[in-house]
Amino acid sequence: MQFRTKIPLKLKTPKIDYRSKVLMIGSCFVENIGDKLDYYKLQNLRNPFGILFHPGAIENFISRAISDYVYSSEDIFYHNERWHCFEAHSVLSDPNQNELLKKLNQNLQLTRNYLTKASHIVITLGTAWVYKNIETSKFVANCHKLPQKNFSKELLSLAEIEGSLHSLISALKKINPDLTIIFTVSPVRHLKDGFVENQISKAHLIAALHKVINENNSLVNYFPAYEIMMDELRDYRFYAEDMLHPNPVAINYIWEKFVEVWFSSQAVSILKQIESIQKSLAHRPFDEHSISYRTFSQKLQDKIEDLKKEIPHLNFY
Repeated sequence: MQFRTKIPLKLKTPKIDYRSKVLMIGSCFVENIGDKLDYYKLQNLRNPFGILFHPGAIENFISRAISDYVYSSEDIFYHNERWHCFEAHSVLSDPNQNELLKKLNQNLQLTRNYLTKASHIVITLGTAWVYKNIETSKFVANCHKLPQKNFSKELLSLAEIEGSLHSLISALKKINPDLTIIFTVSPVRHLKDGFVENQISKAHLIAALHKVINENNSLVNYFPAYEIMMDELRDYRFYAEDMLHPNPVAINYIWEKFVEVWFSSQAVSILKQIESIQKSLAHRPFDEHSISYRTFSQKLQDKIEDLKKEIPHLNFY
């Protein structure tokens, strides 16, 4: 007897394996999956400008990186004893003006260099609600806790989202024609916008995204993270205490589905080996000087060295 519906998944290629280089950009759900990539020692770069929630912010970031843009003092501002940039998350903000500019420009260059050799990019759209700086009439990636009166809140239209996505795809394919593009919609609910408003936002993202995917055929892929959370896991026991974010059980479930769709069988085998090593490394002995623990540690080190012969970039320490 079936007690829930399951999202049908199609296996995709080219597969992700331990030679792949994955770039992840977008909402905070990227951080959840990025943590998994780190845990399993896959080569990845995620959110060099911090979390970016809406399509316009992501498009702007990629455009800046590809065009070799250089940030200057005109692009940043001082507020609450720190320097900020409207195009980046506050995680990059800094008390020192030059340090912020240094981080912005270094991370742009890092992104450009990584894009040229990346095998896959995963882009997670979080919301269609955006804030426009009234003074400049430009959408911002982050308001940095400036007064609400400095911004107007707007819902991106389907046409605006489609335009951003088309520009984004075109720019990515121009710098790396072999890049595999994977879009997702974040399952995180933005209830500060309102219950109905959150649903409208997700609907705009999904409708625009699927129109663009259909127009680009094999150039763009979609992974149904949002649909898995909303349909397969439609229960509050799969949410964190804030009732907005997926909890570890849900994140693990969606990760397993992502692996099922996108990972090669060889990579899946290595994932299991690395998970075993990670659990062993987390083991805390009763007596670290005992013969049994020294034997355990030596066998573990031998496992790591054997795996590193196959995958040289692995680093567990």
